[in-house]
Amino acid sequence: MDEKSKTKVSTKAAEAARKLKFETVKTFSALLTSAFGLVAAFAWNETVKEAINRYISAGSGLKSKLIYAIFVTLIAVAVSYWLSSVSARYQPDDEGEDNK
Repeated sequence: MDEKSKTKVSTKAAEAARKLKFETVKTFSALLTSAFGLVAAFAWNETVKEAINRYISAGSGLKSKLIYAIFVTLIAVAVSYWLSSVSARYQPDDEGEDNK
């Protein structure tokens, strides 16, 4: 193998290693963000339940659960919509051209 071929292979290997490192960091970042999001969701879960129980009369279990479910659903939809619009703003223009 000549020197030019060795350099080409070395460059390809370095680029593959860089891409692997980037994907690893990206994946761990997503996993850690999800984990903290889950912890925050549990905290809000208890807080919202307590607030509903405080302001809805005792004995109206189904009513309070329905209010809770609607409230959480509305928040989830609003946050999902907001995140998708933020994500769309930062999406590169050439996204997906490699898949053509």
